[in-house]
Amino acid sequence: MAKKVVLSCEKCGSRNYSVPKKDGATERLELKKFCSHCNEHTTHKQTL
Repeated sequence: MAKKVVLSCEKCGSRNYSVPKKDGATERLELKKFCSHCNEHTTHKQTL
């Protein structure tokens, strides 16, 4: 079963998305997503 992780915008720091992550994955997720606060596509990283 996959765990849910929270992604936060690298530019403004707002936590916009929660996505499933596989159990065996060891590295942190880094995805390019749309941030409604910045109003542009930015890199979103997994928070702890």
